[in-house]
Amino acid sequence: MGLGMQIVYLGFAGSRAIEAEACIQLLRLERFAGLLKGCHLAIERLHDGRRSEAYDVRLDLFSGSSELKAVEHRTSDDPLVAMREAFDAAEHELQMAEAPGTRCMDGRVRRDH
Repeated sequence: MGLGMQIVYLGFAGSRAIEAEACIQLLRLERFAGLLKGCHLAIERLHDGRRSEAYDVRLDLFSGSSELKAVEHRTSDDPLVAMREAFDAAEHELQMAEAPGTRCMDGRVRRDH
């Protein structure tokens, strides 16, 4: 069945390129389907006085028991770079959650493997 993902754009309309990259990045998390039910991706265009624009990417992961695990925000001048960094962090966290003796996304300690 595959993982579900909702994408929200804040401060800009988004693009096909961003959606395509989000789908590619989601495929990286498919191998963790046993831990995940889906994710929410929010991409926000930021404006401040010092930079013309930057993009803040927030990725929230949902476990099979609907527990929320927020991945640390990533920010870059390029939304694709920030998104890739967010998915890199998510993949790392999920790899750690799979390791024996570590905590699952829902807080339980894994004892298998």
